[in-house]
Amino acid sequence: MNTLIVSLFLFLTMPTDTTTQTRFTVRELPYAYDALAPHISEETMRYHHDKHYAGYVDKLNELIIDTPHATQPLEDIILSSDGPIFNNAAQVWNHEFFFDQLSPTPQQQPSGAFKEAIDRSFGSFAQMKAQMSKAAAGLFGSGWVWLVEDKTGRLAIVSEQNAGNPLRHGMKPLLGIDVWEHAYYIDYRNRRADSVAALWNCIDWKIVGERYNRK
Repeated sequence: MNTLIVSLFLFLTMPTDTTTQTRFTVRELPYAYDALAPHISEETMRYHHDKHYAGYVDKLNELIIDTPHATQPLEDIILSSDGPIFNNAAQVWNHEFFFDQLSPTPQQQPSGAFKEAIDRSFGSFAQMKAQMSKAAAGLFGSGWVWLVEDKTGRLAIVSEQNAGNPLRHGMKPLLGIDVWEHAYYIDYRNRRADSVAALWNCIDWKIVGERYNRK
C-alpha cells in the first residue's frame, strides 16, 4: 500500500514536458503602455500587445506541437511554413519588430549612411515618409507596409496583405507599419491616414538605422 501511495505521488508530481507549448513567449514592451500617448493610447497598446500579439504567440505554440517547426527559430518557421503556422509566426515576428521600433523619446531623423541610402532611393526623408504614408493609407484590407533593403542594396517600400513579411522575398525589413484595424481603430476609427501620421511621432530612427547598419 505504501509503495502504491509513493508511486502515485511521484506520478502526480512528475514535471510535464511543455517545451513545444512554451517555446515562444510574449515579450514585454520596452516602454510603459501609456508612454506613446497621445499618438497611441494606453488602451490601444494594451489590446494590441496583450490580446492580439499575445494571441498570436499562444496560437503559434499550439500549432507547432509535434511538427518539424517545433525546433526551428522563428525566422526559419516564417521561411518554411504556410497557412496558419506561417500566419501566426509572421504576426509574432511582425509585432515584435513593430513594438521595438517605437519610443516615447525617439530620434526624429535618420542619420549617417542610412540617411544617405534614403536620399539615394527616395530623394529625401520627407519623400520617403510621404510614399510610405500613401502606401499605408491605400492598402486594401489588413496588412503591413514595410521599408526594406532589397537584394540590390537599394531601399524600397513594400506592401503586404495580412501577415505578409518581406523576409519571404529575400528582403531585409527596416521599418514596419501595422495597418490592421486593431493597431489604430480604438484611437482613430476609420481614419487610417491620421493614425499613420501620428505614428511617425513615435518611430525611433536610431533603431531603424541600426537595423540598416546590421549586416
